[in-house]
Amino acid sequence: MVVAFFCASCTTTPVTHAPDEDLGLLWVKHAAEYEALTRQVYQAAGLALDGFVADQSWSALPAQEDAEGLRPAIIFDVDETVVSNVDFQLTFERPFRDWKLNAWSSAGASAPVPGFAEFAAAARAAGVELFFVTNRPCEVLEDGNDPCPQEQTTIDDVIEAGIDTDAEHVMLAYERDDWTKEKVTRRQYVAKTHRVIMLFGDDLGDFIPCVRAKPSGPCTEAATAASRKQAVAQAADRWGNGWYVLPNPMHGSWTTVTSAVGARHAGDAARPHRKQRPVGARHAGEIRESPAWRAPTAATRCML
Repeated sequence: MVVAFFCASCTTTPVTHAPDEDLGLLWVKHAAEYEALTRQVYQAAGLALDGFVADQSWSALPAQEDAEGLRPAIIFDVDETVVSNVDFQLTFERPFRDWKLNAWSSAGASAPVPGFAEFAAAARAAGVELFFVTNRPCEVLEDGNDPCPQEQTTIDDVIEAGIDTDAEHVMLAYERDDWTKEKVTRRQYVAKTHRVIMLFGDDLGDFIPCVRAKPSGPCTEAATAASRKQAVAQAADRWGNGWYVLPNPMHGSWTTVTSAVGARHAGDAARPHRKQRPVGARHAGEIRESPAWRAPTAATRCML
């Protein structure tokens, strides 16, 4: 009876996401460890660069064969690999839409991921061709006729991050009929003319195909949390050895297979996912050490 009375009196208003209380976003924005990790990734790759260039038998794509004699290439993701969009994540009006990111990116200079420009310049000096494969989609905007205005925005972002590039080297989703958000087809496209020696990204899909709960062609089966972990284990010898992952706790394909995230965001892999206690709420200027803490929801307040 007491329980019934308590539940009848408590609120059922769902908790909305507050970006300035999300520890994932705040960590990328403020933590020195974030920059340490991104620099660590690119510096470790730099130590291996000359060896991969020299070894004509090496490819970062397990299925690539007979690539000896092809010009070496590196494939980078863009968002959270080349440029950081944490300020967008902190400020955009929910829900996420691709046009919002494009408008935000067009309005100002991009913020480079620390370590990228130095590594990319060294790779280019070593004779490596640089490609940028992003899941920013080609979409016609309401106020224009350009079939892919996002391409120039992305090119500008990479240039602002410190490396010149062009449309030949930037590949967006839906730029061609078979270029879905499954990146494997674009990696294969690069591999027709180049020996791919390294892959860089912040998402499992930047390395391994078919890792989303909602598959895109040529994938036909939905990924699960278990299948993703199995795929990581099967590629154990690749991580840090041709494959380099940048930290991104803000968004990604992992959210599509995580039930707690999917329940709140209905499959939207681009939105930040947790409400966290405000920075400094416990002690001025100090982030609470336990990232697992979260504000109680209406449901948890009623479960007594």
